[in-house]
Amino acid sequence: MKNNTKYLLLLLVIAFQFITCGGKEDEPVVNEFDVQFELPTLIEITKGGEYTFTVKNGKAPQISDSFIIESDAGVSYVCSIVNVSSTSFTIRLGNSCTTGNYTIYIKRDSRKKLMGKTYIKVVEDIGFVPDAGTTVYGIVSTTAGGVENVVVSDGVEVTATNKDGIYQLKSAKKNGKVFISVPSGYEVPSDGVLPLFQYTLKGETNDVERVDFTLTKVNNQDTYKIFMLGDMHLANRTKDREQFANFTADLSNYMNSHKSEKMYAIALGDMTWDLYWYDNKYQFPQYLEDINNGVKNLQIFHVMGNHDNDFKATSDFAAEIQYRDKIAPTYYSFNIGKVHYVILDDIDCSQYDGTTSRNYKKTISTEQLQWLAKDLSYVSKTTPLVVAMHAQVFYPTTTGFKIDHDATNTNQLFSILNGYKVQFVTGHTHMIFNVTPEAAIVGGQNFSEHNSGAICASWWWSGNLTPGVHISLDGTPGGYGVWDISGTDFKWMYKATGWPENYQFRSYDLNNVHFSMADVPLMPSTVSTTVKNEYLKYVDAYPVNSNNEVLINVWNWNPKWTLNVVDENNNALTPTEVWAYDPLHIAALSVKRFNSASLSTTPSFITDKFTHFFKVTASSADVDLVITVKDEFGNTWTENMQRPKAFSTDDYLNK
Repeated sequence: MKNNTKYLLLLLVIAFQFITCGGKEDEPVVNEFDVQFELPTLIEITKGGEYTFTVKNGKAPQISDSFIIESDAGVSYVCSIVNVSSTSFTIRLGNSCTTGNYTIYIKRDSRKKLMGKTYIKVVEDIGFVPDAGTTVYGIVSTTAGGVENVVVSDGVEVTATNKDGIYQLKSAKKNGKVFISVPSGYEVPSDGVLPLFQYTLKGETNDVERVDFTLTKVNNQDTYKIFMLGDMHLANRTKDREQFANFTADLSNYMNSHKSEKMYAIALGDMTWDLYWYDNKYQFPQYLEDINNGVKNLQIFHVMGNHDNDFKATSDFAAEIQYRDKIAPTYYSFNIGKVHYVILDDIDCSQYDGTTSRNYKKTISTEQLQWLAKDLSYVSKTTPLVVAMHAQVFYPTTTGFKIDHDATNTNQLFSILNGYKVQFVTGHTHMIFNVTPEAAIVGGQNFSEHNSGAICASWWWSGNLTPGVHISLDGTPGGYGVWDISGTDFKWMYKATGWPENYQFRSYDLNNVHFSMADVPLMPSTVSTTVKNEYLKYVDAYPVNSNNEVLINVWNWNPKWTLNVVDENNNALTPTEVWAYDPLHIAALSVKRFNSASLSTTPSFITDKFTHFFKVTASSADVDLVITVKDEFGNTWTENMQRPKAFSTDDYLNK
């Protein structure tokens, strides 16, 4: 009797699972009965609602058949067939079914026929019927209801929600995305560091697709910090992930020391390194794993860099697929407090040929410019703009600045931005420079550019070759920008990874800085003159001398800063702005790369001559100096420089 009871209970459990939603079906899939109907790639249906399929060739299911949907996790749901005709049939979705990808079967007695796959989206009824021609619609809401005037776009069309928070777009779905411009005073949910302001469309071009967005209202958002995170170049090489952990620890410590403040971030592109996507198996999922392990409670809005494009592609659109799939749209906007932020993609890969040649162009596509004009039609000219893109707009020369972009489209960009106060924020160079509205190149418009430095500095090479010396080609330490926003007022500073906030410049006593061929004994005597001359430029720049010159590298310098140097006798010394090679970078990276027995070509990532350097001449070799740097916000940093001042990488590390 006990055994019979056990078997009866087992049969009841199996029957209950089949009727509701439990368990994966074990019956073999067969094709012995003929049912034909159109299975769309997307099915939108309310919870417990009905959906009607179009029958093909009169081959309708029987009303006694079972309509089975099976999730990717192997959970099966049986949907009732409530109506059948020769042209259509209707099913009713169970209340326990959820949004996701499903495999569809028709079951007749003991036979089960595979019909295909679809994406089922379970939605709530909002009582709205889209206009004819609409392909994407939905509601943007909080727990309190719909939110009016939220800007929504597919990257081509731009609209805003009505008083009920509902929007609709006649979208061709070219980019496969729909996204909102997060409104001021609100935030979106997060997936780790990724803010969920965008959605990947599931349906075909002409399918009417519903996409809803959720907002959370936040208070006191006008005052906050936003971190500008330049090139990371993670590739699972040169101990980059280990060094990256030093950055995430530094950022986390900084956030903890300011935890009473609201904080956001923008990653300025080149989070990854396309050349190593395949060889080292390090792509966007690995980047997200590393950043999410190291950084908590921070939304990071992302910019696409040239190294975030797939070099194996042969078109710009194809090169962006993995980025769009894993990170974000390539351009979009959002609002925080009283500031409107615009993210643009200024890397055009149209000339990619599927090889590592990666022939890209620095330009902003016409499509983006057209979208931007529509986006800004919702933004008052009194609203300050932060426009973030990867590659620099301008670039310093010995006589000023030049436009370092495709001139035609860049001038169109300037025209669209005319009348706004604009802060361009860029990366790409792995160096720092700042363009202010006073520069002749901006043509009298209220434009600034902050080329913001790199988290990876010299692609992680200096810290790999000389552990602890993590600096860029221009001597800027690896680090990130910290912006303080209060209403429409901006303040910014550069935070060096592993250093206190007051580390804003570095001085060299050039009496003790020199390089020679003796520093590179392993350089082959057979190396070409061209390669040898690349090293000799450092030797020529820093020969043995006793000229009593002091070199000062003020990496985040702009013309609104001041530099004062006074010697121990209270004599003011006059700084002269110069272009120079940073000596510490030469010692930590360039010397070590040239000092190789296998050297045959000029090494990459070696020291560049750059701006933001100053020289003063002291009266003697042992006179001490007081060096004072002051930024436009009144922050003052001082070094009491005791001379003679030794120079070596060890001296740097022992500070």
